[in-house]
Amino acid sequence: MKNSTLPELYEEMRRVRTFEERVGELFVRGQSAGSMLHLSIGEESAAVGVCASMRDGDTFTTHHRGHGIFLARGADPNRMMAEIAGKQNGYCQGKGGSMHIADMGLGHLGANAIVGGGIPAVVGAGLSARHTQSGAVSVAFFGDGATGQGILYESMNMAALWNLPVMFVCINNQYGMGTRIDQATANPNLHERAEAFGLAARTADGLDVEEVVDAAGVLLDGARSGKPAFLAIDCYRFYGHARKDKSPYRTDSEEEEGRKKDPLIHARGKLMASGLMSEADINALDARVAVEMDASIDFAVAGQEPQMASMFRDVYDAAQPEPEPVRTRIDRVLAQG
Repeated sequence: MKNSTLPELYEEMRRVRTFEERVGELFVRGQSAGSMLHLSIGEESAAVGVCASMRDGDTFTTHHRGHGIFLARGADPNRMMAEIAGKQNGYCQGKGGSMHIADMGLGHLGANAIVGGGIPAVVGAGLSARHTQSGAVSVAFFGDGATGQGILYESMNMAALWNLPVMFVCINNQYGMGTRIDQATANPNLHERAEAFGLAARTADGLDVEEVVDAAGVLLDGARSGKPAFLAIDCYRFYGHARKDKSPYRTDSEEEEGRKKDPLIHARGKLMASGLMSEADINALDARVAVEMDASIDFAVAGQEPQMASMFRDVYDAAQPEPEPVRTRIDRVLAQG
């Protein structure tokens, strides 16, 4: 999506928003795998804006709220939804679920449910890209809650020390679970921490996806030349930390005010004001996306559950015999009598 126009950016944000809405529906229907998942509604500009500035061959890691990022990097919504549903036709054969999707073919080095857990992987990927002179950048996406993790600062220091092609992207949705950012840190200007390590650092307003594209483009170009970067994107998390969280720590008036920072409504207004798209055109686009994402739920629900025998696949070297499941061993021992 490099050099995308606003209509293309809006379409991708609408795809992310609608996909996340369908993920929430899958959860309510009791058809998602596991007991928890995290939606990125309100953060679409961060995912789409940064990914639009990335190139083929770039790699990335995401946090537990990473569905939109992977979709913006070209993921198939059918396979994504199937993975979230725990089906074998998902990206990780149903063994990753919502928080552990990965696909090396698209440069996705893995999502991680541990806060900040995926950050150090991009340092290794950046070191590899520097040695092979591939021209690739590795990007770590994480939330503001990860700025309380020491691994972020160790990673930023190593990236700066070794001049690695790496960019750290903090999607600041204002809350780390139930703790507001200004109650967790005395200085909420998160990019200033990166500057202290010698990184190029900026903050972008997540209300405007084009601002995110511009900021990410400048920093990624610098990272390719050996100047690691840090981009903080200010957004507002529309719903609770996880799908079950009704966010009792926020007042109704705060949520109403926060949701005014809707990047889709903002982009929609710019499209109509500039004459790039009419209201009818936008509504038709929204309807097409809704059909696409409805189909992803149908695909996921129709998928097959993983076979028990596949539980060790991709865990051990293919040349090694797979371990015997406990259930099989017990049955064998009992049969011996």
